[in-house]
Amino acid sequence: MDFLDPGQQPDVMPVSPAEEAAEKARLEGELAELREQHAALPPSEAARRHELALEMARNLALLERGGEAWPLAREALDHFIETEQWQPAAEACEVLYLADQPGSLAALGQGIWLAVTYPIDPEVTITLLQHLIDDTPPDADGAAVAAATAAFVADLRATGPRQREDLRFFTQQMLGNVARRHSEVESQQQFDYWIEKLELDQPEKFLVRLRNIVDVLVQDDWWFDREALQARLPEE
Repeated sequence: MDFLDPGQQPDVMPVSPAEEAAEKARLEGELAELREQHAALPPSEAARRHELALEMARNLALLERGGEAWPLAREALDHFIETEQWQPAAEACEVLYLADQPGSLAALGQGIWLAVTYPIDPEVTITLLQHLIDDTPPDADGAAVAAATAAFVADLRATGPRQREDLRFFTQQMLGNVARRHSEVESQQQFDYWIEKLELDQPEKFLVRLRNIVDVLVQDDWWFDREALQARLPEE
C-alpha cells in the first residue's frame, strides 16, 4: 500500500448559499417528478414502485426530511431482501443511514454487511465504509478497519483498468486520511509501520474486526436473518 501525501488530495471548495439553494430546488423538483411517477404506477408494478420509493427517500434524506424518508426506504429494503436484490438493499440501508433517525446506525451496519458479503458494485460498498469512517472517533481503530476493507474490496471487485485505478486512488486516499487522524502519520515509512501494527494488510484479520464493528452498530436490531442468508451463499 502507498501513502498518499497531502499534496495529492483534491481541493474541496466550500458551497455557497446560492449553490445550496439551487441544489435544494433540484432535489425538490426531482422529488415531485418521482412522486408523480410513483402515483401513476399500478400495484402490479411492485418492483418499479419500490425503486421509485427508494429514489424518493434518498431525495427526502438529502433534504433533511429523514422522518418522511424512513418508511419509504424501510419498506423498499424489505422488498429488496425478499427478492434477493442485494445492491439496492445495500443502497436502501445507506438512505436509512442518511435519514438520521434512531435506527440509522443499525441500518449502516446492515448495509455494510450486505455490501461486503455480496459481490455488488464496489463503489456502493466503499461509500458505506466511508460513512463508517465519518462516524468513527479519530483515535478509534474502526475507521482504519473500514478503510482497509475499502481498499481490499476495490482490488477484489473493480472491473476494468479505469475503475480499478480510480478506486485504488480513492481508497488509498481514505487510508492516508485515516492514518493521519489516527496516528499523525506523515510519511511512507510511518504509514507502512502503521499498516503492519494494525494488521491492515491481513484481510483474514481485519474482516473479522469489521464483523465485530457491524455487530456493535446493529446490536439485536437485525431486520433480516443474517445467518439464513449466509447459509445460502455458494461455497468458495
